[in-house]
Amino acid sequence: METKVNLKSKRLEAILWSIALPGFAQLLHRNYVKGFLFIGLEILINVMGNFNTIIVLSFNLKIEEAIAQTNYLWLMFYPCLYFFAIWDAYKDAGGGDKPFAYLPLVFSAYFVTLGLIFSPGFTIFGNLIGPMWLPILFLPIGLAIGVLIRSILFKIYTNETG
Repeated sequence: METKVNLKSKRLEAILWSIALPGFAQLLHRNYVKGFLFIGLEILINVMGNFNTIIVLSFNLKIEEAIAQTNYLWLMFYPCLYFFAIWDAYKDAGGGDKPFAYLPLVFSAYFVTLGLIFSPGFTIFGNLIGPMWLPILFLPIGLAIGVLIRSILFKIYTNETG
């Protein structure tokens, strides 16, 4: 019998490998087709969207150059693929059994995508944030809204049946 600590450890392991590269956790769980599909899509979107170049430029605070290098039409696929791969890995590791548990990650994908869309012109104190940092700043907003909607829906549905 698996202990709660072992189950939580497997879930965390799946999430962390999936954050490192979408598809790694699926390979860990021997879901080879899914794993290689996620890895292939991640590489395709990363290359076509110039994401690694954007990351390097953003860390060097060359935000205008990062914006110029961004292929938004490709990169907009990345958040949904990324968060879906994390969710899939978490479920494969035995997580996601609570009602509406998926909502925080779904809304994270939505809001990271919105952050990417607004990144070419969004400034804070007159400074461009860029196509890497602004989506990251939008992530906690998506998580929080997902948690809020999850709790509201949970209350609505538990009150209807109870």
